[in-house]
Amino acid sequence: MDTVHIYQDPDICHRLWERFWPKSCIFDLWPVRACFMKHYRRPLFFMLAGKDRRESRLLALNWIEEESVFGHFPGEIWQGKTWLEQNKITGTGRQSLQMLLDHLPEKCFVRYIDGDFLPAWKSDISVDEIGYLFFPPQYNFSFENYKNAFTRKSRKNIDREINRLHAQNVAFRHNHMADVGRMFEMNLSAFEEMSYFYDRRFFNAFIDLIAFLDQHHLLRLTSVTIGGRLAAVDVGALWNNTYTILAGGTDPNFPGVAKLINFHHIEWACRQRLAAVDFLCGDFNWKSRFRLHPRPLYKICSPEIDAAAGFQDRERMLGCAI
Repeated sequence: MDTVHIYQDPDICHRLWERFWPKSCIFDLWPVRACFMKHYRRPLFFMLAGKDRRESRLLALNWIEEESVFGHFPGEIWQGKTWLEQNKITGTGRQSLQMLLDHLPEKCFVRYIDGDFLPAWKSDISVDEIGYLFFPPQYNFSFENYKNAFTRKSRKNIDREINRLHAQNVAFRHNHMADVGRMFEMNLSAFEEMSYFYDRRFFNAFIDLIAFLDQHHLLRLTSVTIGGRLAAVDVGALWNNTYTILAGGTDPNFPGVAKLINFHHIEWACRQRLAAVDFLCGDFNWKSRFRLHPRPLYKICSPEIDAAAGFQDRERMLGCAI
């Protein structure tokens, strides 16, 4: 008989996650999500739909009390929206997927769903936001090939801006952990209450996330100094041959430094022959100007939730804008 089971015990939910979830991106790792689970303490609501082990679907939800809505696990929010991307409805079977969707809670707002885990036949599942990626293989792992894809005028403008910074003595350093605190300071100074880090739960969870990434040799902390002064810091993670830029901060006294550090990420990814660099969702138009590849992520939500949820660009909260 087809059934939909609800699981709320943390140990059982952990086992279900490990059984059903792929490990394709950094956000698929349970310890990454657990950093936020620890500080947000949301009641778990894992939905398992299906008739047997071969055809079953899992959707990992939490009850988010202050928003009165079910959202994707672990329910980390600021300004009413979640942050972790590439959420999924995992498993197999069209019938079990339909059953799961038919039994969703009345108030539900599940964001940043990976389109590869959604059926083409579900026309009522809409685009949430657009993520942006760089694919080094597209340019034969050559940063010069990538730069040559820009128009001549664009290349000249970019070179002029970058060279102006290099004339002030630019240097890069990596995994200099003392720079993490300054990254938080620059981000909060720029965006104040609009920064995710303004919420102490997110701030503390992100500190735990950095510690986990560092402990397991997945962290790439990139810092830029100009004239000996710290001008920009980005936190990234390397997993499954994909480099994900998670957050950052810049000193406004060095205009153009965000462009400089992002080109550094792209050049490094080409040298390392990585499969992709994920710059996540949100755009102040710079990502399209950088010729990044757009990837839509999707959402499932009840109509009243969708109507009330205004768009808030992720860049304003994580400080990666140019």
